[in-house]
Amino acid sequence: MKQETVNSRPQKGNPFVTFLWVILIVLFLNWLIFPNLTGQKIKSTDYGTFIEKMEEGSIKEVMIKSGQIYFTVADKGDVTTYQTGEVNDPQLVDRLLKAKSPNKDGKVAFTEIVPEENSPFLNFILMWVLPGLLFYVIGKRASRSIQARMGAGGNFMSFGNGGAKIYADAEIKTTFADVAGQNEAKEMLKEIVEFLHKPQKYTDIGASLPKGALLVGPPGTGKTLIARAVAGEAKVPFFAISGSEFVQMFVGMGAAKVRDLFRQANEKAPCIIFIDEIDAIGKRRDSGLGGNDEREQTLNQLLTEMDGFDGRKGVVILAATNRPEDLDKALLRPGRFDRRIQMELPDLEGRKAILNVHLKKVKHEAVDIDIVARATAGTSGAELANIVNEAALRAVRMGRNAVTTEDLEESVETVIAGAQKKGKVVSAEEKKIIAYHEIGHALVAAMQSHSAPVHKITIIPRTSGALGYTMQVESGEQVLMNREELFNRIVTLTGGRTAEEEICHVVTTGASNDIEQATKLARAMVTRYGMSDKYDMMGLETVHNVYLGGDTSLTCSAETAAAIDQEVLEMIRKAHEKSRRLIRENLDVMHEAASFLLEKETITGEEFMHILHQSGKL
Repeated sequence: MKQETVNSRPQKGNPFVTFLWVILIVLFLNWLIFPNLTGQKIKSTDYGTFIEKMEEGSIKEVMIKSGQIYFTVADKGDVTTYQTGEVNDPQLVDRLLKAKSPNKDGKVAFTEIVPEENSPFLNFILMWVLPGLLFYVIGKRASRSIQARMGAGGNFMSFGNGGAKIYADAEIKTTFADVAGQNEAKEMLKEIVEFLHKPQKYTDIGASLPKGALLVGPPGTGKTLIARAVAGEAKVPFFAISGSEFVQMFVGMGAAKVRDLFRQANEKAPCIIFIDEIDAIGKRRDSGLGGNDEREQTLNQLLTEMDGFDGRKGVVILAATNRPEDLDKALLRPGRFDRRIQMELPDLEGRKAILNVHLKKVKHEAVDIDIVARATAGTSGAELANIVNEAALRAVRMGRNAVTTEDLEESVETVIAGAQKKGKVVSAEEKKIIAYHEIGHALVAAMQSHSAPVHKITIIPRTSGALGYTMQVESGEQVLMNREELFNRIVTLTGGRTAEEEICHVVTTGASNDIEQATKLARAMVTRYGMSDKYDMMGLETVHNVYLGGDTSLTCSAETAAAIDQEVLEMIRKAHEKSRRLIRENLDVMHEAASFLLEKETITGEEFMHILHQSGKL
């Protein structure tokens, strides 16, 4: 795709080329003023050798100039020119007159050249005026180049221009049809597209175009994609720039970039400006010491420009961020970013739509979209695109020319847990422990109500470090979870360790991830979900960077924090005891299912449930 840079301007002169011309002129003047006297190669010698050659009668010609003696010697048919310094020798002329020479008349031809001195005016021109004029021309051209870069918002200390990319309206091929799983966001942005197409419809009633819309959501949910789709639907130029590109080394350079961006956007209106990762320049301003002056000046300039341009011209600003809580309040107020559009992770129907969009790009046959969509709960659109691509690569490796459901299911596991490590050597004893560990998870999950059905159990190691895993897939989309469902999930997490203790009589490191997840879930129930009898509905923890992992911090005293630890421990102990009771009541099923898993290495949820039904436990 052709890309145009906003701040790319033709420069009138190149200082480097000017410098080369200066060098050439100086060399020419040097050759003109100090030419080679004879055009021949001259050898240096001493005055004594000059006298010896004269006495030998081999000197043909002598020339004296500026304190130097140049003499030509004929020796066995070769003619060589020598140079020596002039010595105070009063008898030199008499010696030359008496000396013999290989010339026809037998006399040495000699002369003295008196150098002509330049006039004082010419010396002044050559020594002062000409160099000053040359340096003035170089400085003028260099100043124009620097001003052009600074005026365009570029950094004159760097090579090349780093402004926004302009995509012409014909170059944007993305439309709303390419964006799936974000129907609410598309509905809100379609109004902006319609305003750009039919502004009279809105201006007649007195409405004005929203100046800005902030796209907020986790990474991979399609914020950049939907911004391009707005430009593609509206058929207007699209300015794309990252917030980090405004951050410069020198104070004022980022603000210059902002001014130039809005100037060019006003010239090309109607158009769309898209600032990705706007939190790089839009962070909350710090009133204390140690602030970033360059970033704050850039933010101030952005606020001023957003207030200054006329929304009726059709300039729309779209921005994207994963950290809306860090943005400055002045940036979020109405009149700047009038709309906040949530780009959440897709639900079940959204995942199906996204999978269908990406499956159109690959050959596939008899694909069960429902199974794949249910197995990918919590994934973003970018992750679903990666899953489809991994499935296509697997189909090629397996020698097929079309993607199947099996390829998609395996690619889901590859993205989540890593590729299979079939060559990893695991001892028979360890393999047995792993098998009982995974069957422990599956059995506890199956024996509880309000628990997701078991979809697959495997003891094949993965590159993520997992020696095996049990996959549970919800039968439908679940929005809310009650206290019993969360507690049962903790019970399921403790089932693997419990199976090791009850059957293998060992405690291994294989439950490390289970312990981490169970503790995190139990703590959330106590501190954030209000599911503790002791603390009722008291909030004891806050979440930061919700869309980037969700870091948490306690908002309570040290004494309360210690009491929270006891509450979490008690909840996990209760879950552990419940899983121990379930496994003790079903030891015969445990042994049968573990033996089957050791033989097959991977079994489906249907095969596992068949064993439970045969035993009469369900």
